[in-house]
Amino acid sequence: MTDAPAPYEGPRRILSGMQPTGQLHLGNYLGALKNWVALQDGEAECFYCAVDMHAMTVPYEPAALAKAVRGVTAAYLAAGVDPARSAIFAQSAVPAHAELAWILQCVARLGWLERMTQFKDKAGKDAERASVGLFTYPVLMAADILVYKATEVPVGEDQKQHLELARDVAARFNRDFAGGRTVLPMPDPVILGTGARIMSLKDGTSKMSKSDPSDNSRINLHDDADTIARKIKKAKTDPEPLPETVEGLEARPEARNLVGIFAALTGRTSADVLAEYGGQGFGAFKPVLADAAVQFIAPISEEFGRLMADPAEIDRVLTKGAERANAAAAPVLAEVRDLVGYWRA
Repeated sequence: MTDAPAPYEGPRRILSGMQPTGQLHLGNYLGALKNWVALQDGEAECFYCAVDMHAMTVPYEPAALAKAVRGVTAAYLAAGVDPARSAIFAQSAVPAHAELAWILQCVARLGWLERMTQFKDKAGKDAERASVGLFTYPVLMAADILVYKATEVPVGEDQKQHLELARDVAARFNRDFAGGRTVLPMPDPVILGTGARIMSLKDGTSKMSKSDPSDNSRINLHDDADTIARKIKKAKTDPEPLPETVEGLEARPEARNLVGIFAALTGRTSADVLAEYGGQGFGAFKPVLADAAVQFIAPISEEFGRLMADPAEIDRVLTKGAERANAAAAPVLAEVRDLVGYWRA
């Protein structure tokens, strides 16, 4: 019987990122960015990247990619991610991600990837025409995490399976190449808090998404007051007034979503919201919700606009962040290269 590997004793590190596709929206903020900002106040070193390599797994416009990276970076900054406390960078600016991904593809097993439900969801019925990159996406995600020896990863429900794969890959690498030593730590999930399931304004059963073809389905972080008010006014509802208890929201996904958004924006619970607005119709509730959304998003939208008007400032942040990320990744990759037997002079 073999001994269990010793616990990892390296520094705490947090890694997360978003694809630079589409516009970041209220769901991204409440479900992720808000948590990223809070995590900066802890003792862990934070790495937040724009995962532009992942964006290549589906059709995209090369000429627009760099601008999209600046856009998602501006959203990070406007939301409160501080480049003095966190490394903010483009994934492609750290070549170690790609090199480690290849090594880990030789560690991961085909059966592990075949069980990944996101590939099936994104490829649909035409999986044979999907890119190999879309299939091996979870291994690149594992490399994103393990190249920094990240110990914690903020994840939503849709990414938990990929994090489990990263843990499996780390364990297999440690067994096959490090004699069971914990060279690559198995990262733990940081479960995202309030607002992680903000739903579409057009369909309360679907998550608010950057990829939804209808811009009216989401409140973007750069939307102005008039746009926010218009979108909320058009948000799908049912004909009944708001219930007076949370139980009354069951089987009413659109009502539950709007109440949940208002609660998240105002730092209250859904029960508190219904105690005040229960019995009222949406004609009365939507203007109140719109006012709360405008007040909440206005400073983010204004800062986003300022940053996008000064791309040089964004590029300085990305350059410094990439320097920090490369410095952190280099010794990890060097250690891995030695363990897998790569030649060196």
